[in-house]
Amino acid sequence: MSGHARLLALLTELTAIPGLSGHEDRVRGAIAAHLAAMGIDARGDRLGNLIATLPGTTDAPAVMVFAHMDQLGFVVRKIEADGRLRLTRLGGVPERALAAQAVVIASRGGDVPGVIANKSHHATAPEEKYQVLRADELAVDCGFASAAEAAAAGIAIGDPVTYLPRFMPLAGNRVAGTAIDDRAGCAVLLLLAEALASAPARPPVHLVFSVQEEFNLRGAVVAAQALKPDIAIQIDLMLATDTPDMADRGEMRLGAGPGISLYSFHGRGTLNGVIPHPALVALMEDAAAAASIPLQRSAQTGILTDLSYVQLVGEGVAAIDVGFPMRYSHSSLEVCDLADLAALTQLLAKAVTAIDETLTLER
Repeated sequence: MSGHARLLALLTELTAIPGLSGHEDRVRGAIAAHLAAMGIDARGDRLGNLIATLPGTTDAPAVMVFAHMDQLGFVVRKIEADGRLRLTRLGGVPERALAAQAVVIASRGGDVPGVIANKSHHATAPEEKYQVLRADELAVDCGFASAAEAAAAGIAIGDPVTYLPRFMPLAGNRVAGTAIDDRAGCAVLLLLAEALASAPARPPVHLVFSVQEEFNLRGAVVAAQALKPDIAIQIDLMLATDTPDMADRGEMRLGAGPGISLYSFHGRGTLNGVIPHPALVALMEDAAAAASIPLQRSAQTGILTDLSYVQLVGEGVAAIDVGFPMRYSHSSLEVCDLADLAALTQLLAKAVTAIDETLTLER
């Protein structure tokens, strides 16, 4: 099976699994099964991270490569007498894109589909037509006629709610799917695990499929505290800027190759971000040049990832964000290009296996 075909198969599988932050169990199980099929042992931790360690064949700095398994969504906060569900948001859910969206409640009685209510157009007053309801004003209609019916179906306060999973191949190598952020990163990390496991030379590598990135950016921190890596590489999306609404934000295009972040800063209260270690920037640039892979560059305000906190573990961790261009972040259908994912896998394999004892991380 070609690289594109394998990525397509993995994405089709992984995007179909609901996995709200803190409720990643089914995603973790699917990924663990793939690692086991490769002959790679993996272990969990108390928070729910999945960790596979590949011993090094050299005395190189230890590397942690990670991608998050979770997705954003909602939690049931109230069940109305008429059976409608009220929600509280989890993560950066775009409220203007929520009305009439299909969702799924992963209840103890099984997955229950529902739709976020949208007032009938024929009854919408002119002053309402351009209003966006806040998440806490929304209600989910699962078809129940009463709170008792909802309870009988297994619905309870605290149940996780996500977009109803969908996946669609688009023109060329492009695909649209639910939670491409960051199931695409997980797919790349799985293929990277396979490549590194068979590599004749490699540094010590910890492959981490992390939790709760969309909630509080702390899942990978727990893994890093235990693993104490010298180097951390996060795989996540890069904001594609090749549509008119994004054109002034950069030069990141779908289908033009993987990217590295040269600067990220949240700028919305956390005052955190990542300025990558120069040795790792050079590592990625050299690996891309050696493998003839086009490498795109990103510098963004409004972006925050687990890496912002992982870099501060212990005496400090040399860090860099590497990723794939993606459109429509945090919407119910995000878009990426399989060719970028395949090239990202190749880039990471080349870069990680190039890490040896001569790599200097001192500043």
